[in-house]
Amino acid sequence: MISIQGKGVSTGVAMGPLYYYQRAKSVIRRITVVDTAAEWDRFKAAQKKAIEQLGELYEKALKEAGEEAAFLFETHQMMAEDDDYVEAIEGLIKEEQLNAEAAVTDTAAQFADMFAQMEDTYMQARAADVKDVSGRIIGILTGVVQGGIDSPVPVILAADDLAPSETVQLDKSKILAFVTEGGSGSSHTAILARTMGIPAIIGVGDQLKPEYEGRDCIVDGATGTVILDADEATKAVMMAKREEQLKRQKLLEQLKGQPNVTRDGQSIKVFCNIGNPEDVPVVLSNDGGGVGLFRSEFLYLNCSDYPSEDYQFEAYKKVLSDMGGKEVVIRTLDIGADKQIDYFEMPEEENPALGNRALRICLNRPEIFKTQLRALYRASAFGKLGIMFPMVTSVWEVKEAKKMCEQVKKELTAEGKPFADDVQIGIMIETPAAAVMSDRLAKLVDFFSCGTNDLTQYTLACDRQNNDLGRFFNPHHPAVLRLLKMVCDNAHKNGVWVGICGELGADLELTETFLSIGIDELSVSPRSVLPLRQKIRETTVGDVKEKILADLFSDEVTL
Repeated sequence: MISIQGKGVSTGVAMGPLYYYQRAKSVIRRITVVDTAAEWDRFKAAQKKAIEQLGELYEKALKEAGEEAAFLFETHQMMAEDDDYVEAIEGLIKEEQLNAEAAVTDTAAQFADMFAQMEDTYMQARAADVKDVSGRIIGILTGVVQGGIDSPVPVILAADDLAPSETVQLDKSKILAFVTEGGSGSSHTAILARTMGIPAIIGVGDQLKPEYEGRDCIVDGATGTVILDADEATKAVMMAKREEQLKRQKLLEQLKGQPNVTRDGQSIKVFCNIGNPEDVPVVLSNDGGGVGLFRSEFLYLNCSDYPSEDYQFEAYKKVLSDMGGKEVVIRTLDIGADKQIDYFEMPEEENPALGNRALRICLNRPEIFKTQLRALYRASAFGKLGIMFPMVTSVWEVKEAKKMCEQVKKELTAEGKPFADDVQIGIMIETPAAAVMSDRLAKLVDFFSCGTNDLTQYTLACDRQNNDLGRFFNPHHPAVLRLLKMVCDNAHKNGVWVGICGELGADLELTETFLSIGIDELSVSPRSVLPLRQKIRETTVGDVKEKILADLFSDEVTL
């Protein structure tokens, strides 16, 4: 039996085979082949499999997101069968005696460059398509699985860490738990695990070795323990712990339909954070009151080219429709820093967390921003929508973003396309500048939502992705909590409501503090709704508020 210690970031116990995430190989081997006919057959078999996969993705997208979304995969199927593309690969294999992987790689580069040089913007966009299709064929040839998991049964997924672009492609039905060498509690792997309601452990370092793949594994997300080849006594203990958790969950189920009201009558809204339309059922099954954060950037991460207005419209419409009139707050594009997308062709930055990201990209590239806003306003006709701008630091940024909203509304009116006239506009408070300027910003918007992951990072000058800074990255730091209290005070003076959509919202140690400083809404992972509701209903704010505020603003220092 082997016991490995990491840091638990999503609770629960899971048991299953350990499986290492299969990442696409960055180096393609180049060899001279003797049997070119056999090599051509290898390519044709991989091409056929790629077309079959794309067909399955087409049907899935058609069912879940509509024709516009599905069209992308139809385009990719056509690209995979294109005569010129296939003939170029055939020439390299049969005439140059190049292996199939290298032939596809060279052809992809040639065609992508050809498309990129064209003046027509539609044809330029096909450069990304040929890269994506070629990458799929190469993955099949090299044995790298799209989505990173090639297993007939669900697994404990191990990796060094997972980028947002990788997590979005995972086959969620195959994952029992996550274990990563690095990462942090606010990494996208951790966030995904909490959304899925499965255990996750980070920071195991080199204790977890590739040769352990396939061995029986137990993960305890509460303690951060990974156990390989457990003995019967340990298995029994962990099984009992899992049964206890299931019993607790059944007890929590009784809270469904109950109000989020403290013992002394203070109400607070409990909403959910999601990353795609397929997360809505888990929001509803956990009795979430609405969606407080829909991370729209995952639509971009899931595409090989800029998602069209219709593609986005279908996704936003689905979320709003499926939520049945409950509030849905959609955050506009928030990429940059740890969320990079190749087709945006962003230049490398020495400090991307402080660079061109989120609303800054949208204001610098208004054509991208306008497409998203048009999709959002069109979708607003199907539910109760709030639009939220991330990474705000100044009044002028909000004014410029709102000006773009007004332009979009005028265009849609002229085109006769319906949209709601009561769409709320809000901003994320995730920089110290936004918190300090919240008195002025509150005069421009309907709501604030505090992104506590980044607010902690920027306030404490502490990289949230650096696991080595564990004890220095402290979301409970008085400086962070004082800023939140300032934001609440300034918002309420101006009739603006305040939410928290960062991971801190589900921290039950701070629930009493949030109620005491006047937070109006907490948006958390769906699985956190009922435990949070229980904590709220057990709290009497009048008993704790005075002490909490006194401690928060005390000038005493304990040695």
